[in-house]
Amino acid sequence: MPTITFSYTDFLQLLGKKLPLEEFGRLLLLFAKAEAGKFEKETGEITIELDDTNLPYLWCPEGLARFLKRILGKEKGIAKLNLMHSSYKIVVDSSVKKVRPYIAAFIAKGKKLDDYLLKQLVQMQEKLCENYGRKRQKVSIGLYSYKRIAFPVHYKAVPPDSVKFVPLEFDRPLSLKEILRQHPKGQQYGWILQDAEKYPLLADDKGEVLSFPPIINSNFTGRLEIGDSEILFEATGTDEESINLAANIFAQNMAERGFEIHSVIVSCEGRTIVSPAAKKEKMKITAEAVKELIGLKLKEPELRQLLLKAGYDAEGSYAVVPPYRADIIHPVDIIEDVAIAYGFDKIKDEPLASYTAGEKDKAAEIINPLRKIAVGMGFQEIFSHILADRNSMLSGSGIPSAAAAENEKNIVQLENFMSETYSAVRNSLLPGLLDVLARNKHEDYPQRIFEEGIVASRAGKSIFECRSIALVSAHPKADFTEQKQHLTAFMRTLGIEFTIQKAAHPTFTKGRVGSIIAIGKPVGVIGEISPAVLSWWGIEMPAAALEIDLSALLNRVSGQ
Repeated sequence: MPTITFSYTDFLQLLGKKLPLEEFGRLLLLFAKAEAGKFEKETGEITIELDDTNLPYLWCPEGLARFLKRILGKEKGIAKLNLMHSSYKIVVDSSVKKVRPYIAAFIAKGKKLDDYLLKQLVQMQEKLCENYGRKRQKVSIGLYSYKRIAFPVHYKAVPPDSVKFVPLEFDRPLSLKEILRQHPKGQQYGWILQDAEKYPLLADDKGEVLSFPPIINSNFTGRLEIGDSEILFEATGTDEESINLAANIFAQNMAERGFEIHSVIVSCEGRTIVSPAAKKEKMKITAEAVKELIGLKLKEPELRQLLLKAGYDAEGSYAVVPPYRADIIHPVDIIEDVAIAYGFDKIKDEPLASYTAGEKDKAAEIINPLRKIAVGMGFQEIFSHILADRNSMLSGSGIPSAAAAENEKNIVQLENFMSETYSAVRNSLLPGLLDVLARNKHEDYPQRIFEEGIVASRAGKSIFECRSIALVSAHPKADFTEQKQHLTAFMRTLGIEFTIQKAAHPTFTKGRVGSIIAIGKPVGVIGEISPAVLSWWGIEMPAAALEIDLSALLNRVSGQ
């Protein structure tokens, strides 16, 4: 969950109201899905932990102050942004289409940066890029000293060895390829461009490099300094809506800090966009819909006031969504905000309308003995998230990059996820087990772990769920034979005969992997983890594993 730190005195100035710390903490819990953490008396700084990753506009003191102004009745509706139209231009070359096609920008003028404000801009930049931007893959942000830039700015893709510039924190020029190898940010984020033939580049009209997005800024134009009063903001990425949201959030924040916001014209193949694109969507919200969903009996004027209190504009029976929010997908989302603005503590509990008695899952009666056997064989059980990192299910499973696109079609991916770490539903338990091994390299060996749980895969438009169990052993002598002994113990408990047939699998070593055949069909895989997969995870010990699809076996055991 995002955690931010800021001066409480600065926050109160943004809020325009004195607010005791205790009351601030209460309001955060009740309305903002956030908690006030430690307050440093010496510095006057407070730490806030936000529990909702869908609201990036709140990950800053400006956003929190804007939100609470409406809750406290100091302001109503959408915060206004006086956008000053200008002729500044960014020319987008068609070469970026295949690597990083979208860019949004604006120029902020008129207020000098001090040390605190510079740190707040950097904090917001990092929170947006790391969380909402999926570690810069979907969105990355650059901030530049406007006075060093000759417009128009050009956004293009170039060969990795064709351009050299001095990156931030370096004193010598490097090519783009060298930056990925030698610069700490290149080493950290180079994976984003691992399959790209050309790399994105921002340069001004004199050929001066601004940045190599999403990796690093230039040490000349890309270095903001205390006292700068004219700043170029840009966001590049793979999703147009997301880069526009980042621009809208930053523009609103900086306007509330006293900057004048000047638009930038983004020109691409004859298409012209005025950025930031402050699009405002509308959704129909009625008192009847509110009553049906949350039980509140509101009159239309009351609903209108609650919408304004929640930060929306109200036009007739429609709620207007602020341009700095992208979490509103359905009217239900707005009705939830209406309930928050009304106060969950004021909504009366409904009496229990029905009663049901719980009972043990029948499948558990069969699976629990298998879990006990695994523990008896020296394995420790883990419990990982059903949501997983898409990349770990592809590269982390040894799937070659050339085949990744085809295999990706079989993964159940989330459409509107906020973190790459939880971007898809796991299709195997093995990546989760390997992740645990990777995080425990400092512990003694042997390490033996297992997990039982739900996995899902896609076939066309259909999604299939099944229950799976997987084991991994890591120690100097971990091998195929060891795992076969564990498999035999499982199948003997289930009373099912099995065979192992020669197979190929990207996670396992060629010639040391087999397909588990039972009840006339493949039900799992067993083998020694390939050196390439171990290397990807950073595991320095041999490992062997097996995974069984229990769903069909459970039907056989239960007599279905």
